[in-house]
Amino acid sequence: MFKQVEVKPAQYLKTKIATGGETIGPHAVRLVKGTVPEYIKLSPFQDLAWRTMGKYAKTKTDQLQVLDDFLLKAHMKIRPEEYLAYVLMTTLVAAIVGVVIAIVLGVVVFGLLGVGLVLRVLVAGLAMGLLPMMAYFMLLGTPGSRSKSRARDINKRIAAAMSFISAMASADVNIDVIFKELSRQRVYGEISQEAAWITRDTELLGSDILSAIKKAAKRSPSAKFQDFLQGVITTSTSGGQLKPYFLLKAEEYQKENKLELKSQMETLGMLAESFVTVVVAFPLFLVLILAIMAIVGGSDPDFMILMLYLIVMGMIPISQFGFVFVIWNMSKESAM
Repeated sequence: MFKQVEVKPAQYLKTKIATGGETIGPHAVRLVKGTVPEYIKLSPFQDLAWRTMGKYAKTKTDQLQVLDDFLLKAHMKIRPEEYLAYVLMTTLVAAIVGVVIAIVLGVVVFGLLGVGLVLRVLVAGLAMGLLPMMAYFMLLGTPGSRSKSRARDINKRIAAAMSFISAMASADVNIDVIFKELSRQRVYGEISQEAAWITRDTELLGSDILSAIKKAAKRSPSAKFQDFLQGVITTSTSGGQLKPYFLLKAEEYQKENKLELKSQMETLGMLAESFVTVVVAFPLFLVLILAIMAIVGGSDPDFMILMLYLIVMGMIPISQFGFVFVIWNMSKESAM
């Protein structure tokens, strides 16, 4: 079922990167029979970006440190230098596309249509400036956005995960086995991924369980999960019992979960009242007032009809879809 593999000196560099800078000497690890290494390859465009912009990306040391932290917390399997080079190359391509769009629209199309010079310059400037800026900031913010998304997933599932951990601890299961079993429970989402990395550090990379938990606490995007892991380390090193600690944290997170659900219900009640006022009552009164003004006279009838069309076909649907999106997003975040 399992076979032992010795880590060779040539693999020290990869081991050092995987363990966050700690070099581990040769040791035997247990792998499932038939397991093959998982190679992480760059896409052709990312490889081209690394060859083209790699030297320039390496000089951005401050930016690389922030990117390294976000990429690790987002579980994006790419080095910060490579990702920054990819961002810069994509921005360059977007700038070229923006120049082409500006020439085609501002010079050719608008020139044939006889559009004014001011509008042509404005559209060309927006195409050349807005497109590369959007590409740069969106790609640069993707790791941070993914890490925040993982943190939200961990926070909403941590109460259920603590119940699982406390139940395992009540059966006197070792802490490393608890995290190994937790990593197999996909129902806990990103928490199972965090537990899988702890198991990887202990079983594959040869770290002891406390060192693996300490590394997991540093790279976790969730403040709650960091606090929990730090408490495990403090309790273990101070000679305390983990079983009461797990039970206490499970009860604490259950209470916090109930308070958050109560707060969300109050927010939903406020949104329901706002929906009745903004989406139902206000447009109805506005339509009635405009219709009466159009009948009585004293204003341009065509303008009143145009306003009615804008309210009925624009304001009401957009406000309804806005409320639906907000409520859907809240229910998605609170769903277990």
